[in-house]
Amino acid sequence: MERIDVHHHFIPPAYVEAFKTTGGDPSGWHLPQWTPESSISLMDSHNTRTAILSLTAPGTSILAHSPGASATLAREINLYAAKLHNESPTRFGFFASLPHLTPDTIPAAIEEAIYALETLHADGITLYTRYTGTGYLGHDAFAPLWEELNRRKAVVFIHPTNTAADARNRSILVNPALPQPIIDYPHETCRTAVDLITSGTISRNPDVKIILSHGGGTLPILATRAAHLLYDAKLTSISPEDFLEQARSFYFDLALSGNEENMQLLVGRNGFAKGGHVFYGSDFPYAPVSTINKYVRMMEGFSVQGEEVEKAIARDSAVKLFPRFQMPADLRVGKTNNWGAFSACLLLPVGLSALYSVLQSRVHTYST
Repeated sequence: MERIDVHHHFIPPAYVEAFKTTGGDPSGWHLPQWTPESSISLMDSHNTRTAILSLTAPGTSILAHSPGASATLAREINLYAAKLHNESPTRFGFFASLPHLTPDTIPAAIEEAIYALETLHADGITLYTRYTGTGYLGHDAFAPLWEELNRRKAVVFIHPTNTAADARNRSILVNPALPQPIIDYPHETCRTAVDLITSGTISRNPDVKIILSHGGGTLPILATRAAHLLYDAKLTSISPEDFLEQARSFYFDLALSGNEENMQLLVGRNGFAKGGHVFYGSDFPYAPVSTINKYVRMMEGFSVQGEEVEKAIARDSAVKLFPRFQMPADLRVGKTNNWGAFSACLLLPVGLSALYSVLQSRVHTYST
């Protein structure tokens, strides 16, 4: 079955250089090897037509100590992503990166978001669950950014990042063999999702489409608990029904989350997710290929809801959110000759424009 991968990372050369100069990922995870060709290879092995590329955590926040350098890194990453898309428009889309967010850098972040969406034609914006020095995504400082994204009806891809550091600014690991992405990241996603709801960010910005990584983390499990406890303890005026409706308004990718238990929770009978709100995701290249393969098999084995739900998760729901990746049924993955034909169709307007210019030039020459 053909797929669109909405949780697929890339590692631009500029990010590798920044990584080398800052001591690595504070979450404790390693930096894998990556090339565009390695992405294509993984995609082809699972019949994935398109991957929407994003920069994993900590992203440009790896240069949080230097706002100017963080902004420069964001621009370099976005230009690189746009280049990949332009070279392979049917294979790669991208979520744009922003500079590290603080109250002082919000104007620069808005400027970069506008540039990425308008000029580079990014498919959305990547945000992380929290930003050191400010907080989670419902913080008042982020309100102008959310307002701009809402005005543009943008897609926002939220990826978890490392948890709050200790007093000496070191990330806290359960133990050295348990880096934070293993179990901490899913709960970071829940934290920022609940913060977005209780702060009123979701209700004030209803036109932003927000994708939560890894099946929404622990949100589908804890949403009902939070909804009732917060209201009954008079910690919020949001009714449990309204809270849960907002929690279900998120979109969810299945990166490292496509096992049967999670699938039942999200899309089974009385599933937490709304119809059309669940997408395929691989988490390549940070997840080992062997792990990705296992999750693909688990997703393929989940057939309680039938073929239509399976197709929606694999491709159809993503196409509705990202219509530029719509393709005629006879131009799908696996039909090599058709790929060439489709690419030719994409380039046809350029060729016709060039031909028209040549003909105009010749007419002008003959007339003189």
